[in-house]
Amino acid sequence: MFKKPLGLLGVFLIVVGLGFFVGGGYAYSQVQGGYGSLQAFSEAQNVELSYNEDGQLTDRGTTEGAEAIMQLLEDDWNFPVVESDLDPNDPLVNTATEYMYQMATIGYHVLHGEQMVTLTADDIAAGIESGALDPDGTYNGVVEAYQGEVLEAGTYTVPVDGRYWTGFARTDILDGPAREGAWSGTAHGLFGELGVGAATHATLQIGLGISILLAGLGFVFLVMGGAFVWQARRKEIPDTVPEAFLTEQVPMKDKQTV
Repeated sequence: MFKKPLGLLGVFLIVVGLGFFVGGGYAYSQVQGGYGSLQAFSEAQNVELSYNEDGQLTDRGTTEGAEAIMQLLEDDWNFPVVESDLDPNDPLVNTATEYMYQMATIGYHVLHGEQMVTLTADDIAAGIESGALDPDGTYNGVVEAYQGEVLEAGTYTVPVDGRYWTGFARTDILDGPAREGAWSGTAHGLFGELGVGAATHATLQIGLGISILLAGLGFVFLVMGGAFVWQARRKEIPDTVPEAFLTEQVPMKDKQTV
């Protein structure tokens, strides 16, 4: 029989430990299901990163381009890159770092690109009417290359110059259309999709950590509970040796006669 307080506590800890194990197993199964779904989604998209024969990331054939993209990701966006996620033997984009690197690739080329803005005669007339251009068609907007120039119908090159969506002058006759071209619905859609992929992978990693934590707690509770139960089932061996014999209080001759 158990010593009731200690034994019951041990049984309770064992039950709690089993509960943690069950919870950890369920969480692990859900995480694995999520990983499987993310992998299938990544394979369906079939987006891969580029590596050279030395296993280095490349962009448009050069490692310098990849380094610039990584600098944007790490320095400007402060993303904690996990180097082990970048595996040249598995170039498929299916981890948080790979998703974010692909997002940075798109962002880098948008930020350092140029947009061709075509103005028609009607656009020029509308610009004069709205005040975007002077009455004689002189441009005094934000695009420095054309400031002070009389605009006519034609195509103009507008540099993005590292600007995001909010960095453009929406009402400018050149900058407004350039914003629409640079940060198009496609660019925003890819950013959103890649962001979801990165967030999903990060969430799955958190879920995996929680499942391991639950299993660890379950093991600890089981060991503690087992120790309490074992201690409660132990039988005490009575002390048959008089204490006086251990403390040298009985004369030696009396010890010999015992």
